Amino acid sequence: MPYFEQFLLIAVVHFLAVASPGPDFAIILKQSIRYDRRIAIYTSLGIATGIILHVTYSLVGIGLLIASDERLFSALKYIAASYFCYIAWHALRAKKPPSIDTCNKVDVKQLDVQIVSQEKYPSAKKAFLTGFLINGLNVKATLFFVSLFSVVISPETPFVFKVSYGFYMVLATGAWFSFLSYILTQEKVRFILQRKGYVLDRIMGAVLLCLAVQLVLSDLN
Repeated sequence: MPYFEQFLLIAVVHFLAVASPGPDFAIILKQSIRYDRRIAIYTSLGIATGIILHVTYSLVGIGLLIASDERLFSALKYIAASYFCYIAWHALRAKKPPSIDTCNKVDVKQLDVQIVSQEKYPSAKKAFLTGFLINGLNVKATLFFVSLFSVVISPETPFVFKVSYGFYMVLATGAWFSFLSYILTQEKVRFILQRKGYVLDRIMGAVLLCLAVQLVLSDLN
């Protein structure tokens, strides 16, 4: 397959994977609702950096080793499940924001201060690390990239092209989730999310908890 066609196939497959609902989307939605655009974007950059981990695994063959070694793969599953549970626990405890007088126009920034003041505001470093761990510990992402680099990308493809594909996917992932962060933190969207965001926060927590349970149960089967 010509390299340009190979790249187009990778771009389409990667976009479908990154745009589908999953742990990455759940954490961006949670960060956008609970905090602000800055925190959500730093989390997005962390997610994109996590892609580097998967690409490196695939390029050096570690990902294939993890996927083929039952003990290593199980260990990664339990670590991922534990972290998902940790994030889910905090999301499920999301509180309803202070009551708002609908007769008066409320400044979104003022509402942000009211909500965020109820809990410790995370640093940019912590937001970045959260995104990195959510993506880096995602075993489905590991399998996706191992499959991509072993099936879609030909073994004869030059190493520099493989690195270029990986670099593209890192940039595309960062751009997608940063765009999503921007949309979710638009003033009107954010105002709606802040009023009912605690419900979505809890839903996303439930999703992450289900993913954690699914990981553990898949290892028991």
